[in-house]
Amino acid sequence: MATTAIPAKTREVRLASHVTDVVSEANFDVVEVDVRAPGDGEVVVRYDYLQVTAVMQDLMREDADLPMPTYKVGEALWGFAVGEVVASNSPDLAVGDNVQGMNGWQQYAVGPAQSFWKLDPSLFPTPEHYLTQGPTAYHGIVDIAQVREGDTVFVSGAAGGVGSLAGQIAKCLGAKRVIGSAGSQKKIDYLVNELGFDAAFNYKEGKAVDNLRRLAPDGIDVFFDVVGGEQFEAAVQAAAQDARFALCGALSGQVGDSDGAFPRLDIMTAIVRQIQIRPFATYHTPEQIWSWQQNFSTWLKEGKFVFPHTIVDGGLEKAPQALIDLLRGKHFGNVLVKLT
Repeated sequence: MATTAIPAKTREVRLASHVTDVVSEANFDVVEVDVRAPGDGEVVVRYDYLQVTAVMQDLMREDADLPMPTYKVGEALWGFAVGEVVASNSPDLAVGDNVQGMNGWQQYAVGPAQSFWKLDPSLFPTPEHYLTQGPTAYHGIVDIAQVREGDTVFVSGAAGGVGSLAGQIAKCLGAKRVIGSAGSQKKIDYLVNELGFDAAFNYKEGKAVDNLRRLAPDGIDVFFDVVGGEQFEAAVQAAAQDARFALCGALSGQVGDSDGAFPRLDIMTAIVRQIQIRPFATYHTPEQIWSWQQNFSTWLKEGKFVFPHTIVDGGLEKAPQALIDLLRGKHFGNVLVKLT
C-alpha cells in the first residue's frame, strides 16, 4: 500500500440539531474520530478545501424537500471538497492524486476509490476551481434560459456563488447587456469592475422595478432568479416580449422573510408579454458537469472569465461560521473553507 504520514485522529462536523429558523453554531458539532486504515480498493484522502453553499441550510431542516440527501442528526454533513490522496489500496488512484469528493465536512476521508473523482490538472490552475456552483449556473443560463446573442439579462443575487457565474456565462454567450442585483455598493462595484457585468443595482435602495426600467429601458429578455420576492415581481413588470425566466432559487424566502418565497405573479402581464417561466432543480447529469468544466476552462484560458470566490482560512472549525456568514451576505462568489 502506497502511503504518506496519516494522523490517527481527525475531526468532522456533524449535525447537532435540525434548523427550525436560521442556521446557528448550535446546529453543529465538531468531533474527533479515528482515521481507519483503508481496505482493499480504498483510499485515504486529505481534504484541503470545502465548499459551502446556501442550500446547506435547507438540507439541515427536518422537513426539507430537495432533490439531494438531507442531513441527519448525529451524522457528518456532506459537501463537495477537493484534496489529495495520502494512502491508496487501489490501482485507480495513486498517492499524490488530486481528487474531489462529496464527504468534505471532515479533514480525512476513507472510502472506495470510485467514490472520489480524479481531477484533471490541465483543466484549471488549481484544484479549487472545481469547487463552484457552475453546473447550476451553466445549466440555467444555457439550457433553461437559452441565452443568445443580443439578449438583455438580469441576474438577481448576482454576487453569490451561482449568480456571479451566471452573469459571466451570459456575457460569454453573447448577451448584449447583463444586469445584476446585490445588497451593497461594494458588491455592485465587484460585479461591474471585476466580473464584467454591464450594470448593477442595490436591491435595498429604491424599488427594483424602477432600477430595472432605468438600466434596461427596452426590457429584459432573460431573468435568472436566485432570490424571488420583490425582484421576481419587478422582473415581470420589466420583461420584454417573450422573455424567459429561469428560476433557480428563492433566497429572500430562505434567509429572510418567508413571504419572499411566494411572490405574486401579475398573470395578465405574463400573458400579454408571453413570459416563459421555467423553474429548474439541480439534477445535474455528467454531461452537464462536463460541459461546464470544458467551457469554464476555455473561458479562463481566453481571459473572458473570472473565478469568483472567497477563501475562509482557519480550518474545519471555521466551516459552520463560513456558512452562517454566507447566508448573511458577507461573502462574494463561491465560498471555500481552507482546511489545511
